[in-house]
Amino acid sequence: MDVAPEDPAHPYARWCIAAYFAELASRDDRFDPAASLPATDEDLRLPAGLLLVARAGAEPVGCVALRFHGDAPAEVKRMWVSTSVRGLGVGRRLLDELEHQARDAGVRTLRLETNRTLVEAIGLYRSAAFVEVPAFNDEPFAHHWFEKQLL
Repeated sequence: MDVAPEDPAHPYARWCIAAYFAELASRDDRFDPAASLPATDEDLRLPAGLLLVARAGAEPVGCVALRFHGDAPAEVKRMWVSTSVRGLGVGRRLLDELEHQARDAGVRTLRLETNRTLVEAIGLYRSAAFVEVPAFNDEPFAHHWFEKQLL
């Protein structure tokens, strides 16, 4: 398993983000990516952010993104793991590498929002010491907001 930064315009990155949107739409029939808070390619490229892609061999199997906001908390975005590898620690590897990259960039706090249907992600965030906090944005498809202090 390899987890590494990828340009958001790369076909593997595009495929993973499309799979994330498709899965969310299959779980929440109200979901509309066009109505969701955006994370553009430029938002996910250094220095504004980054995107990590997990590969099993040559196949992309997961992704997670980070948006930097100067001294304000950074945002975790677009966390997705293929059903073919769920339960094998891919999500944890992605999140661990994201936290490592965030610390190296001087980030002290991570924030994220998620949809109630993404129960696997919610469980991962809770097990990774993210704590639920009041809503900090107006994402129309979010039901849970989390935060983690990085040491």
